[in-house]
Amino acid sequence: MRFSLQREVFLKALTQVINVVERRHTLPVLSNLLVQIEGGKMSLTATDMEVEMISHVDVEDAEDGEITIPARKLFDLVRALPDGSKITVKVSGDRVNITSGRSRYVLSTLPSLDFPSIDEFEATEQLEVPESALRELIDRTAFAMASQDVRFYLNGLLLDLRPNSLRCVATDGHRLALCEHQLEHPSSNPRQIIIPRKGVQELQRLLEGGDRVLRMQIGRGHIRVERDDLSFTSKLIDGKFPDYEVVLPIGADQLIRVDRELLRASLQRAAILANDKYKGVRLEVTKDQLKVSSNNPDQDEAQEEISVDTIIEGLAMGFNVVYLLDALTSLKDEEVIIAVKDASSSALIREATNERCRHVVMPLRL
Repeated sequence: MRFSLQREVFLKALTQVINVVERRHTLPVLSNLLVQIEGGKMSLTATDMEVEMISHVDVEDAEDGEITIPARKLFDLVRALPDGSKITVKVSGDRVNITSGRSRYVLSTLPSLDFPSIDEFEATEQLEVPESALRELIDRTAFAMASQDVRFYLNGLLLDLRPNSLRCVATDGHRLALCEHQLEHPSSNPRQIIIPRKGVQELQRLLEGGDRVLRMQIGRGHIRVERDDLSFTSKLIDGKFPDYEVVLPIGADQLIRVDRELLRASLQRAAILANDKYKGVRLEVTKDQLKVSSNNPDQDEAQEEISVDTIIEGLAMGFNVVYLLDALTSLKDEEVIIAVKDASSSALIREATNERCRHVVMPLRL
């Protein structure tokens, strides 16, 4: 096996797959990348048995073959070479020679037959989604995923495929983030799947936005997302996501319309003096005014008043300031609406012009 390519092209392909490789493995071959050359194209495959990433790139002076090469060493070497370098890789026995200019490196390899692959799956549903749309759905919801929760089904992102839309939903039990995208072609097989946290993070890192169309295949236990230069496959969490629609407040008819950046800046300042353990802030609403306050065990206090558009008189609520800031950061409109029912109910936060993305934050007793 032999191939040549520019350092920048090689580095981009390696960067796409390297994060999937875990530093500690019971199987030594999982520390390697599977490198395959066929018909002038190179495929780089990384897997941790849960997530599989394959990057495709054209190469020059190619001889077909396949081998596994230590992932981190290869990545670090390519990254350390000068810009504009041309790299040639040639397999000789159980070693691989990497040359660039007058530099030469030799790495040990492992047989490609030892490299595991995620089992092929039968897609029960296939759809096409603009890359920019999928990236937006993940960016606006993934932050609300739980981390190492005993309720394992919360440690991931729900993809809710509905007849005419695709929803992403995440919750950690204290807050919920929901965003949806209207599909051009209705789905004949609505279903829900949960992508594990690592898969979500890898997919989020790789999506570049733009008008490219992604091909999404959903099977019984896997999801695959493909574009011309990349193939991403992840196992799914085998569990039932809670009925998130019951969490959306019903009867939250008391509305506060506020400038998003103005409120975000006030909350950021109040957070400085909030209790480090609870991160609580108090929101007091009177007609056309919102008071944001916080304090801590050191008797430090913060108080800010901002103008809002509301007819509410005399309502005081407590919330985790981090959850509020996360929700406001993910929204994009200049103005947002906070809808509440009473002082002890959760708050629904959305953009003023649409309800496509919604965030629910549970109250905090201060």
